[in-house]
Order: sequence, then structure tokens, then C-alpha cells
Amino acid sequence: MHRLDGSAGGGQLLRTALSLSLVTGEAFEMNRIRGNRPNPGLRPQHVACVAAAESVADAEVSGGEEGSSTLQFTPHTVRSDPVGVSVGTAGSTTLVSETLLPVAVALDDPLQLTVTGGTDVRWSPPVDYLRYVKRPLCSTFGVEFDVDAQRRGFYPAGGGRLSMRVVPSDPVPLALDARPPLDDLSIYSVAGNALADAAVAERQVEGVKSVLEDAGVGISPRASVSYVESDSPGTAVVLVGRCGDVFAGFDAYGERGVPAESVGAQAAEAFVDWDRGDAPVDRHMADQLLVWVALAGGAVRVPAVTEHVRTNLDVIRAFGYDVAVRETETGAVIEG
Repeated sequence: MHRLDGSAGGGQLLRTALSLSLVTGEAFEMNRIRGNRPNPGLRPQHVACVAAAESVADAEVSGGEEGSSTLQFTPHTVRSDPVGVSVGTAGSTTLVSETLLPVAVALDDPLQLTVTGGTDVRWSPPVDYLRYVKRPLCSTFGVEFDVDAQRRGFYPAGGGRLSMRVVPSDPVPLALDARPPLDDLSIYSVAGNALADAAVAERQVEGVKSVLEDAGVGISPRASVSYVESDSPGTAVVLVGRCGDVFAGFDAYGERGVPAESVGAQAAEAFVDWDRGDAPVDRHMADQLLVWVALAGGAVRVPAVTEHVRTNLDVIRAFGYDVAVRETETGAVIEG
């Protein structure tokens, strides 16, 4: 059983450990989970991650309840039976789905996952990031999945419903150490129906375009605007940059008292900052791809080796994967 320290990071360390445990069939014990967070231990979305992984591998679990700071997880045979879990709050459904995606390399048949909770909530990727950034990028190295938001869930009520179909995959080594020229920009702006009269989704788009114009970005973005049924009002905007077959995404969420134009501007400013560098993927994707570098090999250039990246690599190496970091003048390359 691998002994892991979860004190130096957040939920990503737990999700990585669960993913690799499913793929390798190896058990782990993680202590001091989220120990450096104001509210340490498992939160509802982490409990849902554990429950989903437990269901897929018919695992033996100790310490999988909310508030627990120690988890023991012993997987058995990976199955393709449909999996359904509820976060129970506005906790992130996208992060739960991220936990199960690497099991694609161990499947014999497609796996159907359904998660209820928050589809578009802070500190996690919006569902449109999963659909329009993560899905096409994974396809370039041989990992296929479909994702759909059957109902949107915003903070604080949640009530969203996300479904994901993971296809058995045999990934090829990642080739993400250089960025091709920018070919296309797309904006996906969504808001609850209660905000339609205030044209919130349209104003988020205008906020994106204003920053891009001021920064001298030469490509005019295409925009998709939608209003949706939801248990509580909320908004999200995702700006997607396509560079050949490489995708990068930049998102922001609406907040009470923050003008919609400012929300769009946040996403655009993150893009402008990325556009000045040479990493092909955004900061959040860089962290998500570390598991795939371990499983498939290859290389990915990241904007920076953050503490988040370092602690995630520690977990990956604990499972026996040889993943190296090559520092460069403008960031680093992660190689497997």
C-alpha cells in the first residue's frame, strides 16, 4: 500500500491518487488530506470522487466520509457498469469526472458516469472547459470521451447534472512541448434564465472582446451565448484558443456585485497573459496533463512549475512512474 501525504496540496492530490490506483490496481493510504486548507479533510466533492472510484473498482474504502483526513483505498477489478454519484451540494461535478477519466486505459467497454451537483462553480473547470478544451485536446493523444451538461448547476444551490461517457483508449505519447500559431478564438458565455433580462451573457462576451481588442489580438473571436434553467442564478464564461490541434482555455465566474463585463475581462486577461508566453496549454490544463504524461509518455511544456505541480508529481512518482521536470528560461517541460 502506497503511503501518501496529502497535507501540502488540495483535492488534486487525492484525485490523482484515486486515478492511478484505478489504473494500476494498487492500494494507497493518504494522510493529512488537504491539511494546509482552512477546512481540511474531505469535502462533499472529494467524497463523491471517492464514491465514484469505489464504484468503478468495487474498492474497499476506509475514511471516505466528509471531514476525514485519512483515506485507505484498495481497488479490485475495474468494471464498466454505469456509475452515478451525487455531490449533494454545489461541489464540482467536473472534478469528479476528471477523477475517472484516466480509467479509460483500463476499460474493456465504455463507462457511463452521471454526477449531480455544480457544473459551473469556482475553483474548478466549467463544463464548457471540459467540452471545448479538455475533450478535443485529449483526442489528439488518443483519449476519447463525451461530456454533456444535462442541467446547469451554479453556486449555492447546485442541482446540475453532468454525464460523461469514457471510451476505452490506448493513448500515444503527448507532443505538447511547442505552441503552434494561434488559429482561432471562441467564447462560450452562459447564464441562468433569471439573468436574461439584464443581458448578462452578452455583456460577458463584450468584456472579453474589449480586452482582446485593447491587447491587439488579431483574431476576432466567435461567440456562443446561452441562457439555461438552473436552481440558482449564476454565470460562466470560457475563452478557448486553438493553436493547430492544441487547445487552451480561460474561464471566469460571475459574482454578486461584479459587472458582467468585468467577468468577461477576467477570462480575457488570463488569455493575454498566456499569449505572451510559449506554453501550448494553460496553467490549469498543465496540472491535469501530468497523469497523462505518466500513463502515455511524451512531453508537455507548462507555464511554470508551481507548488501544485510539484506536489502532484510527488504522488505520481509514488506510484512508480518516472516523470521528470526540465527547467527552461520561460517555464518547464514535463517529460515521461
